[in-house]
This record gives sequence, C-alpha cells and structure tokens, in this order.
Amino acid sequence: MMKKLSGARIVIEALIQENVKVIFGYPGGAVLPIYDELFKQNKIRHILVRHEQAAVHAAEGYARSTGKVGVVLVTSGPGATNTVTGLTDAMMDSVPVVCISGQVPTHMIGNDAFQEADIVGITRPCTKHNYLVKEISKLAESIHSAFHIAKNGRPGPVLVDIPKDIQTFETKYGGKKHTKSFAFYKPNTKPSLDTIVKFVNLLEKSKKPIFYVGGGIINSGSRASLYLKKLLKITGFPCTQTLMGLGATPTSDDQFIGMLGMHGTYEANLSMNKSDLMICIGARFDDRITGKVSGFSPKSKKVHLDIDASSFNKSVNVDLLIQGDLSKILEMTLKYIENKRISFSKEKISAWWIQINKWRAKNCLSYKNSRSIIKPQYALQRLDSLTKHLDPFITTEVGQHQMWAAQFLTFNKPKHWMTSGGLGTMGYGLPAAMGVQIAHPKDLVIDVAGEASILMNIQEMSTIKQYRLPVKIFILNNHYMGMVRQWQELLHGNRLSESYMDSLPDFVKLAESFGATGLRVSKPGEMDDLIKEMIKIKGPVICDVVVDPKENCFPMIPSGSTHDQMLLGPNDKLEGEISEEGMVLV
Repeated sequence: MMKKLSGARIVIEALIQENVKVIFGYPGGAVLPIYDELFKQNKIRHILVRHEQAAVHAAEGYARSTGKVGVVLVTSGPGATNTVTGLTDAMMDSVPVVCISGQVPTHMIGNDAFQEADIVGITRPCTKHNYLVKEISKLAESIHSAFHIAKNGRPGPVLVDIPKDIQTFETKYGGKKHTKSFAFYKPNTKPSLDTIVKFVNLLEKSKKPIFYVGGGIINSGSRASLYLKKLLKITGFPCTQTLMGLGATPTSDDQFIGMLGMHGTYEANLSMNKSDLMICIGARFDDRITGKVSGFSPKSKKVHLDIDASSFNKSVNVDLLIQGDLSKILEMTLKYIENKRISFSKEKISAWWIQINKWRAKNCLSYKNSRSIIKPQYALQRLDSLTKHLDPFITTEVGQHQMWAAQFLTFNKPKHWMTSGGLGTMGYGLPAAMGVQIAHPKDLVIDVAGEASILMNIQEMSTIKQYRLPVKIFILNNHYMGMVRQWQELLHGNRLSESYMDSLPDFVKLAESFGATGLRVSKPGEMDDLIKEMIKIKGPVICDVVVDPKENCFPMIPSGSTHDQMLLGPNDKLEGEISEEGMVLV
C-alpha cells in the first residue's frame, strides 16, 4: 500500500530511486523542507558549496567524470539565478545535470514576493527542459522526467522549480515504477542501415580521410570509445579531436594527429584543410574549430554522425547525415564491415600519411625554453611527465593555460579531461575538480588554472577544506589575463586595456588561510621538485607557478582565417590586418 508523503520527502525518495549518491547545494528559505528531509536520511550525501554557480560546476565535474547525472539543490531568487552560468555551461557542453530549485509558495508567484524570480522563464534558453511544479500530484513525475531527459539523447541540464507549499503538501508515492508515464522523450538512437552502407562506401573510396572527433563520443559511453578505437585500427585513418573530445581515443596513439582548431596542431589543421573525406563524430562544427566557414575543409566529402539532429547543417553543410547514438552507429558500421569482409588498403592512404608526417615534422608545439624563467609549456610538460603514470583527472579554468594543457598533457582515457568548451567559463575548473574528487576520492585530481580564472570561484577552497578534498591546483601565474592580453597584443596595437592583474593575492598565504598547503616556484630547475612535493602531500595544494608573462599560445589560426593560414610562433606575422569580421569573431 502506498504511503502519503510530503513533497519534500518525495524529492528525496525520487532521488534515491534515481540512484543519486551526491548532491551539491546551498540552503535557503524556499528549500528548508527539503533540507529537513535530507537531515533525516543517510543515503544521499550533500556537499555544501559556497556559491550556487560552483554547485553546478561541481555537479558537471561529477557527471563528466562518472557518466552519471549531476544533481544540484538551491533556494529561490538569487540562489536560483546564481545557477544560470553553470546551467548554460552544461547546456553548451552537453552535460547531464538536474537542478532542483525552491520557489515561493504557489499563491505568491507573480506578486514580487521576497526572493522570487521566474527561474523557469530565465532558464528556458539554457536548459534542455524545465518544470514549475504547481501540483503535488505532478512532483514525482517531474523529477523522474528531469533525469530521463537530462541523460537521454544529447545530454544536458534540466531544472525543476518547486514552490515551498508543494514541498509541504502530501500525496501518495509508490516509487518510480508507479509514477505516471515520464518517458515521453524518446530521441532517435538507432541509425538506418542505408546510411551505414553509404558511410562505409565513402570510407572505402577515400584517399585523404580524417576522423574529427568531439565530446559526443565520450557522452555516448565507454563502448563508443572502444568501437571508435577499433574502427581507427581497421581503417588506419588519422584522427583529430576537439577540445571536448580529448581522451576519446588515446592521445598517445600514433594515429592521433593532435587537437583541431584555433590552437590546434599544424598537422591536424592542414589535414582537415586538404582532406577528401571528413568524418565528424559527435561534434557541432564550433567556430573555434572551423575558422572561416567558407574555407573549412573545402575539398572534402563531409559526413556527420550525431544524436542531435539540430546540429546537422547548422553552420557547415554536409554530404551524409547519420543520426543516432554514436555507440550504435559505430557498432553497426563495424558489423557491416565484418559481415561484408571489407578490408582497407593501407597502401591507398600511404601518400596521405607521408604528407601528414611532413606536417608533423614542423614540430608546431615547439617553443624557446629558458633557464631563467619558467615557460608555461615547460611547466605542463613536466606536470605530464611526472603524473601520467597516476592517470590523473584534469580540470581547467579558461584561458591560455587551458589551451596549453590541451596541447601538452596526455589523455589516454575518456572522462579524465574536464574543461569548459562551448561557454568558456572562467571559474569552472576549481568547483569541477571538487565534483571529480568527490566521485573519485582516491585519485589524483589537478585543476590547471590561471591566476585570473582561479579568483572567479576561489571561495570554494572553503568547501575543499570542509570536506578534506585533496584537490591540487596548479596555477600558471603570468600576472595577466593571458588570452585577453594575447589578443590585445595581436589585434589592438598592444594596448593592454585592463588585462594586467595587479594586486594579486599571495597564493601561498591564501592556501594556508584555507588550511591547504601553498607552494611557489619561479625557476625552471625547481619545477620537478615542486610537482613531486605536490603529489606527495595528502591534502589540498595550491601551486603558484610563476611563468613568463609575455608568452603567447601558438599555433594559432587568426580569427576569420582558414586552417592553412596558421601562425606557428612569435616570428610568424599576420599577413595584413585582420578584417573587421575576423576581429568580431575573437
């Protein structure tokens, strides 16, 4: 017999039914009944953040490193509105998050009540779906639906707004199986065999192919990465990955030719430009990838594999669309190749590999090292060399350090690289690292940061202290908003308008004030010792790595340019001025 439960209790029971183990949140008046029920149980762990934006980023880190849905609980008004940046970030990067927000009582909605905000209206553009629960009878259905929508199809955030009186009303709840139908959202996951046949035919004919792999392959689950790895071995084709796709297949593999895009490798971008077949898997042709759209991979047949039909022909028109779950698409492709006994001639693409290896020989990630000042590239090379045997989880903030981390760190497994791609959210890395560390308490978690970005959510050091999270923060401190300075130097006559970070805190003392360990290094010869010490310390660490303030991030495709118009280093000069259209794209 079903018992009558309060709305607040139903929230907790529904979360347990959805196998939620951790939620990230911050209490307030409009969610106190839910927090009271949290107090009465021991199946769900609550992590008290210091800012609601951080709660969403932490949930993102948890979700991306586990493949589970991240869960957030916040109060009404400012509590809810503080989640908007995080929800937009999750939307842009396809991260499954369910955000439960409190709301003023139903009879007060629309009366400008204390801490009232129309969060459903506000978040409509930055969530997959959202709910305002006006009837207690629809509460359970809304919560279970939110989880279903968040994790199926292209993943993304869903918000459930629950008025305070709904939390106190009672109704019957018999668990998820007795809830009214919530599975109305049924995205197409199985591709047609016809498109698979066409796809394989294109693979067979190609002489200059390239796989272009995005974060969608990781979202599809571990099998998708395994299938892709197998397809790469069968075909012998080169593979490039986007910022979000790093780790989909091992970046140490010889067929991986580097990251693609604005700060991608010379060989990856030139291969994209000269290819005759471009296979896009789980990516959306972002402007940071394509450069000038009219000049993007101009001579190639283009194939796009994705679960999200809205991404098809959005910015780049393609020749073959294959909609479905990437794991299923790749599995069907492999089975078709096997059943038809199709073999791929390595000889057919040997000239292509010779050309790619000539581009590789440029060694585009090389830089002029120094014995007196730490180059950021060197710092990350040493970090990679001394930690990769530990298979660390890496998060980043946003800026030059993010691009250098993508270029110089090794990612041999999916779900070990967490960064803000689509939205480019400064302040993402530290709370995301918290979420990762909660999910993987015994693993090494490193937030590669800049001194400007880390200050965006530095208050979360208090959360790290409370929960004794051994997160390592590796700050590349150049005393500038580095990427802003780089573009001001290249595009705006070196007029460094407000990009110098004066009055920075002493990060060592800041660490100590939060009960963490602070380390600082300014000489290249001391770099290894600092990293070894960081690893050895059991608790949280802030490493202040003082790097060259004038180093720029190369290679770089200037905005508005094509993949064959790359700047490989500081000695390369822009041919003429960047167009007004190009400047707008920065």
